[in-house]
Amino acid sequence: VTSISWKDKELNMVDTPGHADFGGEVERVVGMVEGAVLVVDAGEGPLAQTKFVLAKALKYGLRPILLLNKVDKPAVTEERCNEVESLVFDLFANLGASEEQLDFPVLYASAKEGWASSTYTKSPPDVKDMSQLLNAIIGHVPPPSASLDAPFQMLVSMMEKDPYLGRVLTGRVTCGVVRVGDKVQGLKNTDNGTVKIEEGKVVKLMKKKGMRADPVDSAGAGDIVSMAGLSSPTIGHTVANAEVTTALPTVVLDPPTISMTFGVNDSPLAGSDGIHLTGGKIGDRLLAESETNLAINVLPSTTESFEVQGRGELQLGILIENMRREGFELSVSPPKVMYKVEKGTKLEPIEEVTIEVDDEHVGLVMEALSHRRGEVTDMGPVPGSMGRTRMCLTCPSRGLVGYRSVFSSDTRGSGFMHRAFLTYEKYRGPLGNVRKGVLVSMGRGLITAHALMGLEARGVLFVAPAMETYDGMIIGEHSRDTDLDVNPVKSKELNNIRCASKDENVKLTPPRLMSLEEAIGYVASDELIEVTPKAIRLRKRYLEVNKRKSMSKRPKD
Repeated sequence: VTSISWKDKELNMVDTPGHADFGGEVERVVGMVEGAVLVVDAGEGPLAQTKFVLAKALKYGLRPILLLNKVDKPAVTEERCNEVESLVFDLFANLGASEEQLDFPVLYASAKEGWASSTYTKSPPDVKDMSQLLNAIIGHVPPPSASLDAPFQMLVSMMEKDPYLGRVLTGRVTCGVVRVGDKVQGLKNTDNGTVKIEEGKVVKLMKKKGMRADPVDSAGAGDIVSMAGLSSPTIGHTVANAEVTTALPTVVLDPPTISMTFGVNDSPLAGSDGIHLTGGKIGDRLLAESETNLAINVLPSTTESFEVQGRGELQLGILIENMRREGFELSVSPPKVMYKVEKGTKLEPIEEVTIEVDDEHVGLVMEALSHRRGEVTDMGPVPGSMGRTRMCLTCPSRGLVGYRSVFSSDTRGSGFMHRAFLTYEKYRGPLGNVRKGVLVSMGRGLITAHALMGLEARGVLFVAPAMETYDGMIIGEHSRDTDLDVNPVKSKELNNIRCASKDENVKLTPPRLMSLEEAIGYVASDELIEVTPKAIRLRKRYLEVNKRKSMSKRPKD
């Protein structure tokens, strides 16, 4: 959130992420504003994620202003800008925009050079600044229609913790005026009506100006402010004067579609890297995250593990990465899709996938997605670029888990993929052959180059010599569909007979080192990811060979 003053008016602005995994942020923010600026790259045109955020804005009745950025690029011409404009218009129409929303002003800008213009130009002849954009915002966006005389009410949209002030609540003042020292209360909606959470006093009010937060004495309807003084209200709750008895309507969020289980790291190497190891510490950190991030739900599953529900593996991957950097050690289960049962039918989340690839890679991508139960809804050439194909598909969320890294290697990094939750549909049946078996270590100690030399023919290795391993750790991908137990710590037997031939020079192929995002997509249901501040290891859920064999004979759910 930030604000700037322009021509004796105060402009409050909020920026949103474009990725569908962070839809929770977008939904919260859209309710705080009266208008929106849709920034589109003049060279690329509207991308798939443009559609996601725009759909949310149009649903809330906002009238966007279209801003074509990067007009200074040599490849961008006036014809191209007109083409992009008509593509955006079609996108608005397809999303069910009203007549008012379709009548959007168009501006041309170069953020790098710091100018905006209401007419197409490569370089404005007069002053190079953003005044045309700011004037368009003042002319096109309505001022807040709210009463200053009504009692104070504010819907909390963001929350942060401050070591000195405690909980800081940010939101837009819906009506009335608030001053430092006022008595306020926290309210929330429940099935039985409005419930009071807490009473308190406003200790501090702050308003963002540019990049800094300035303390203010009072704020009125339409202002976006941060306040300290209450310790219980969270995002979606209402802060109001003592005489108010009704809470403001809250934002309805899309349901979570994926869940992962976070537990204590119980591998033989546990405790060697991290500082936060216990289930209690992991639970406190996850609950603190679910307070500030509405799109994440945390449910205790057993004494030492927690089920975390979210929008996608990217969102949960960022949470794991943050915890890893803070010194946590965890074991994380592979992502599970959240199913629904309605009238005896099993339903699963289906996502809409938009893919742009070079023509030569279409066959590979189609084959991979058919194994993952994808169905093509539309396919055609990409307008304005030769040799590229755009495909629209519907695919189950469980089929897309881990596909992004496969997609990048299939298309040699030239492909573009975007996915967004579409709906719940009937279960599409089991997935095809998505992954091969793995090489599982059956020895504890340091990996030797001598042992790896013999294992190279068995598949792709994930480890290098001198790394530590233990029973049940996954050290590579088998070339076949079955798992193989191997010994990567075997050393060369030395004897006292002098040999005429010198030791052979061990030359190993560089290993495929997994990033966290790849590991989340790679692991199967009987495997776990061991996450520590210094390493990411893959392992079997049951480390002993005999236990694994007996568990594999059980029927899978």
